[in-house]
Amino acid sequence: MTKISITPSPKQEIISLAKKIGFDSVRITSPEGIDANADYFKEFLDKSHHGEMKWMENKVDRRKSPLTLWPDVNSIIMLGMNYGPAHNPLQTLEYKNEGNISVYAQGKDYHDVVKKRLKKLAGQIHREYEAEVKVFVDTAPVMEKPLAHKSGMGWQGKHTNLVSREFGSWLFLGSIFTTLHLKEDTPEEDHCGSCSACIDICPTNAFVAPYQLDARRCISYLTIEYKGHIDTSFRKAMGNRIYGCDDCLSICPWNKYATLTEEKLFYPRIELKNPNLETLVVLDDLSFRQVFSGSPIKRIGRDFFIRNVLIAMGNSGNQNFIPLLVSKLGESSPYIRAMAIWALKELCNKIQFMAFRTKYAQDEHDFDVKKEWV
Repeated sequence: MTKISITPSPKQEIISLAKKIGFDSVRITSPEGIDANADYFKEFLDKSHHGEMKWMENKVDRRKSPLTLWPDVNSIIMLGMNYGPAHNPLQTLEYKNEGNISVYAQGKDYHDVVKKRLKKLAGQIHREYEAEVKVFVDTAPVMEKPLAHKSGMGWQGKHTNLVSREFGSWLFLGSIFTTLHLKEDTPEEDHCGSCSACIDICPTNAFVAPYQLDARRCISYLTIEYKGHIDTSFRKAMGNRIYGCDDCLSICPWNKYATLTEEKLFYPRIELKNPNLETLVVLDDLSFRQVFSGSPIKRIGRDFFIRNVLIAMGNSGNQNFIPLLVSKLGESSPYIRAMAIWALKELCNKIQFMAFRTKYAQDEHDFDVKKEWV
């Protein structure tokens, strides 16, 4: 009997190749059909729920449709990399003397890892099929989560992040736009149902409604994006979270299907896994850049990182931190000095605090710092 050779379709070959390169989830969609998401995004901006993330306002028209970004695109290959943690991040909130860093930032910067893989896959697609390609990961005006939803990779949960039936809340996303015509996959349904766990657990009540986030109240925004004095109404709620917050992701029931990432580059670096606050607060600019080389944490800068660490120290209840806090009162950054004062107020008794106030407050000229002594 003569064997019939069945040549894999371009879609099958691309999926197979993507898996070999290291992507855990691969789906195909078309560039049309996310108008409703674009309208929601405009409403998000109109309500100023993006806070000071002015970059979201830039090129807002280009977010409306992938065709606006690149008119020649025919198919979009959505790709996901699993970064599932070994343990539930909620457990580390109990260790008040240690800093809680968001899971995504504990290993190698995912932008670098995902983009390198995307370029490798895109290059092979270009050579094999003589198709034009463009790669995107997070930083371009691409609505990745709506496209991932439309591709069938998952759905946008009530916490506004992607949820996968296979990987829970732990997927890094990237995309390849191509001139190839590939058969698109069926969109995923929303499986959140009546569950509101992610909304209920939020320490700062950042969700104004299901599927609606006010970033100005979000700890991830406050500790990463916000370059200012964090309002007193949020500081206690921050606990020991010094970079990001995983609460709404961690509590999702769909995480019962999640698995530990097989990508070792996403494994926690030893110095970023529950680091001691006392070792972090003494970092100067050079040591900060050395410790966080290759980490997304480096981008927020030393001063705002120390600001976050000082808030965590104030929430620790550990009076042994007091000498370290006093040493920060001489810092040039008003953000550091202000949070050192606040943390002292939290840890000292009234007599101790008034003594520090008498000694240091008269040297303050910055209005926001001076307010902290009151």
